[in-house]
Amino acid sequence: MTVYFYTLGCKVNQYESQAMGELLKKAGFECVTSPKEADLVVVNSCTVTAESSRKTRQAVRRFKSGNPQAVILLTGCMVQAFPEMAIGLSEADIVLGNTEYDNIVEIVGEYFETKRRIVRVGEHKNGEKYCEIKAESFAEHTRSYMKIEDGCNRFCSYCIIPYARGRVRSRSLENIRAEAYKLAENGYKEIVLVGINLSAFGQDIGAELCDAVDAAAEPEGIKRVRLGSLECDTISDEALDRLAENDKFCPQFHLSLQSGCDKTLKEMNRKYDTAFYEDFVKRIRERFLNPSITTDIMVGFQGETDEDFEQSRVFVEKIGFARTHIFCYSVREGTKAAQRTDRVPNLEKQRRSVLMQSTAGKCEREFLESQIGLVSQVLFEEQVDGFWEGYTENYTRVRVKADRPLEGEILSVRITGAGDGVCDGKLV
Repeated sequence: MTVYFYTLGCKVNQYESQAMGELLKKAGFECVTSPKEADLVVVNSCTVTAESSRKTRQAVRRFKSGNPQAVILLTGCMVQAFPEMAIGLSEADIVLGNTEYDNIVEIVGEYFETKRRIVRVGEHKNGEKYCEIKAESFAEHTRSYMKIEDGCNRFCSYCIIPYARGRVRSRSLENIRAEAYKLAENGYKEIVLVGINLSAFGQDIGAELCDAVDAAAEPEGIKRVRLGSLECDTISDEALDRLAENDKFCPQFHLSLQSGCDKTLKEMNRKYDTAFYEDFVKRIRERFLNPSITTDIMVGFQGETDEDFEQSRVFVEKIGFARTHIFCYSVREGTKAAQRTDRVPNLEKQRRSVLMQSTAGKCEREFLESQIGLVSQVLFEEQVDGFWEGYTENYTRVRVKADRPLEGEILSVRITGAGDGVCDGKLV
């Protein structure tokens, strides 16, 4: 039997697809790279925007029409947040909520035996435990992702994810440590810790995020640990101090901002203002050598005026982000913001996006230029157009010329120039 995975959305979804794939492989399935070759097609959905849900529905229909004999299994956040929508997709033979990932082998086996449609969408409940599925191999040969947290308690006014993922649940430190040792055995040198609300790790088990970093960094073979997206208001100075003391911790901080306007932040139900955010960035820069600060920015939120937008754009420039992911607000049914009628026209959203991209691009160029002359440790990953490329501790992409393969090596590189999203360097 063969299986093909199609994954939309974040690194957490990618990790979960890999983990489900490993469960199916242990049950005798072979993973294939084409849906037309698959007996089972798994669509792991995203629902963070209405467009994500549209792409999910489109994918399910496309895979069924392209391979009518395949069993289509639809799972992920869209199923959990909008079960009626998922169940209404008649092309999906199995509809599986994200509370059932650890049962995928039994559920798939039941379908192949009975040939009857299966719908399993359980509810997230307060006090539920973290689902301990794990992944031990990835397409990337040097860096591995490790999911350590699920759920979110923040309820930002634009976001459906707390309804799709439930409340905060943390992975045990013992399992984090055990998976880190296994990843080290499999040759990985860097682990990226990810979660739905990663900063909330440990709230339910009496631990802190820095405990997870220490556990992941314990194996000798793991040389680097970095973090996924963070919330600035949940990390204490004591936690920053502990991270700074860990010589395997990579000083790259992806701090989700969403808006640089205090009025908009309040309406988004974010838990901080721009003054707090700016001070947190300052505290990071005081503790870490050459850190990078990256972020997410939303433009065109409900009721955002030209003045609100300009405040946000100026704040982005003030912070000087190394990289910024910019996206337009999308109405998400089921959220508080969706009830508002003061919507920004789509053309205006696009105009603001272009302006914000220009500002963010300027900040990125200035950050890359600030790396020139520095010597950094680069973990090399792949060869592209005759150059070997990899990433520094602060996740700056660097390319060098070399007369031998460099994949998987961590080498000293002097940064000699900065281009479009990448720095040039020479091996030291």
